[in-house]
Amino acid sequence: MANTKLLMTFPISATSHTLAEYRARGGYGSLEKALRQMTPQEVVAEVTASGIQGRGGAAFPMGRKWAVVHPNDGQPHYLCANADEGEPGTFKDRWILEYAPHLLLESMLIASYALQVRNAFVYIRGEFDQPYRRLAGALEEAYEAGYFGAGILGTDFACDLVIYRGAGSYVCGEASALITSIEGKRGYPRNRPPRLTVRGLYQKPTVINNVETLANIAWIIAHGGEAFTKVGTAKDPGTRLISISGHIENPGVYEIEIGYPFARFIYEDCGGVLGGRPLKGIIPGGISTKVLTAKEIEPLTLDNQSLASAGSSMGSGGMIVIADGTCMVRLLQVLLRFYHHESCGQCTPCREGMGWLHRIIDRIVAGEGRPEDIERLYQISAWNDGTTICGMGDAAGYATSGILNKFRDEFEYFIEHKRSRFNGTLECLKST
Repeated sequence: MANTKLLMTFPISATSHTLAEYRARGGYGSLEKALRQMTPQEVVAEVTASGIQGRGGAAFPMGRKWAVVHPNDGQPHYLCANADEGEPGTFKDRWILEYAPHLLLESMLIASYALQVRNAFVYIRGEFDQPYRRLAGALEEAYEAGYFGAGILGTDFACDLVIYRGAGSYVCGEASALITSIEGKRGYPRNRPPRLTVRGLYQKPTVINNVETLANIAWIIAHGGEAFTKVGTAKDPGTRLISISGHIENPGVYEIEIGYPFARFIYEDCGGVLGGRPLKGIIPGGISTKVLTAKEIEPLTLDNQSLASAGSSMGSGGMIVIADGTCMVRLLQVLLRFYHHESCGQCTPCREGMGWLHRIIDRIVAGEGRPEDIERLYQISAWNDGTTICGMGDAAGYATSGILNKFRDEFEYFIEHKRSRFNGTLECLKST
């Protein structure tokens, strides 16, 4: 693990997940400040002033989301931390859960105070073992110290938190599917509107934020929203955690200031491509974001506006580095196998389209591809775009069309010669 600039996080140790060490670093001081010196409305105003955007992929301003929840409306309000980190290549939320669980808990308490939430939830990926045990242990410590329950820090604020373990569904990382799962139903996404901040968990106003997004709140309350805007860019302030894997010399989780030079991050901070090979491309924000070539990243900075200019995005902060010599046909096969397996089956375009995409790419790799297969992959991707309840159908199409747009010649070669042009080298993406 390495950090290019520290803001939200702190150096890790064997005991950084414990309450004693978190307190030694000033932990729960922000909660005390919020409860004793600020009104809920002032907390919301400070978060809004920070300009922080969601770190889970959508990049929606947190303050705008919170502002939809009306205080004193006579309804229960709910807060859910989305810890269902299932996007391939993304593992930065896991870092927080394992090494800084009290940072998340304190931030959720402050958010609960601001949003008048009595019952909060963390929906955690079912495959997470140590992250779950660390978070559960931290929650037990926090309860024993009086940070949860009734009369927190001697005030009239009360809050309880439940950790809800998922059962392995990638789709439950989508907000509406997440709350449907908490309700004990099949984890299907819901049609919207109404927005979840209007009618969410148990049909009551619900705020769902990504783990990393929420974990920034304690810092914002301690130092102020204006101080937060001093880091990053004007449109996207703060820092981001980036998890990087694939063909990279130094994989891991890095905290970067938003707006950091993309090429510098890859070649200096992360040590460059594994084995000194040339860089072929990078999937910048989880497999749902479009691949960028080595030439394309040279002028870019790590922020949504810069990456949008190149047709991609920061997404969930999960970078996958692809070395020269990697067969992009086989790489797309791996991605489409994942999407097909994880489709919940609720929407016909996704349920049928994912299988169709998967069967076509399998046929190409088996040496039975047809010249029309490339256009058919494009067609199915377009048919899925905007025709499903959640964004999974769109995401598979973005991944497919993104790779085809940049590396179509490899697909044409595979279909014509019934093999990859890279046989004997790096035929597929291998984790490091």
